[in-house]
Amino acid sequence: MAKRRYSEDLFRDTTMTFGEHLEELRGCLFRAIVGLMLGFVVGLYYGSDFVQYVEGPLKDALDVYHQDISADKVWDQREELRESGYVVPDERDAVDEAVAKPLPGKSSDDAGCVFEEVYVNPREVLKRLKEAHPQQFEGVELPPDPSEGETFTSVLKPLRIWRSAGDKTELTSLSAHEAFIVYIKGSLLLGALLASPWIFYQVWSFVAAGLYPHEKRYVHVFLPISLGLFLAGAATAFYLVFGPVLKFLFHFNMVMGIVPDMRLNEWWSFVLLLPLGFGISFQLPLVMLFLERIGIFDVAAYLSKWRIAILVIFVASMLLTPADPTSMMLMAAPLTVLYFGGIALCKWMPKGQSLFDELDE
Repeated sequence: MAKRRYSEDLFRDTTMTFGEHLEELRGCLFRAIVGLMLGFVVGLYYGSDFVQYVEGPLKDALDVYHQDISADKVWDQREELRESGYVVPDERDAVDEAVAKPLPGKSSDDAGCVFEEVYVNPREVLKRLKEAHPQQFEGVELPPDPSEGETFTSVLKPLRIWRSAGDKTELTSLSAHEAFIVYIKGSLLLGALLASPWIFYQVWSFVAAGLYPHEKRYVHVFLPISLGLFLAGAATAFYLVFGPVLKFLFHFNMVMGIVPDMRLNEWWSFVLLLPLGFGISFQLPLVMLFLERIGIFDVAAYLSKWRIAILVIFVASMLLTPADPTSMMLMAAPLTVLYFGGIALCKWMPKGQSLFDELDE
């Protein structure tokens, strides 16, 4: 069968000039921003609840941090605690498990307990108890007055107290407007999530405008997959990555004896960075399939360059995540799987008519 020579006129009605591309980009950006603003308006109504929900992983990690500190104190002072009437297990794991349980009277969903030691004046404590409950403490004598030469600190006695770990995990702000800024960030993030189907539609509409007719049909397939991959990446970061990363980072606080005092604004910067990086990076198999379908790469090229691809994945994971090895590895591992998943997608997904088929006679 004879081949038809390539003619520029064949695609005269399907190509766009540079100015037309800019005009299409302007329209898509405008429509995407309008959708984002509408989502932001809806997000303002639920912004406060959304902020509290997003703070959940940080508060959970802080609870675990304070519980671990308390477990260390109990384990180090176990003999002294036993002499005071406490029942302390002989295994460290049992101590950790006991500290992780909520205090009596608390809900099973509440955080564990925190062990602290304070110093009090026994005479003052008993005096206050007698004033508040005269019948119960009627026959109890107060300790003798301090003798001459004793300072006010010499009469103090240690008192061990327990309280819920959740009492120590409140986030702080260092300026009057910081809470408002966080509220706006939370509302904007929620609005972006609500408007993400429309925003992705505009992005792919712009891509489709510059493609030939035989290529545009891929956009209708890629759009829902692209949105799903982005949301899956963001959900992976929020539900599966935040916990291990915070545990890793707080471990250094414990080792170095530094008590974390988390700020709202800093946490939200972290929240915006990690899910966005995961959502973008999870587009990898779709990008691979798209490039293979329009003839830039093929399956053989992907397979032959897999070592270089994995190196690029690790470098990209380092750039898209905070400066810690845990988040980098938690991104690089699924991306490596997605890379080979992209190869399988290119190989096994039915391939339609290509550009060169249309040029055949």
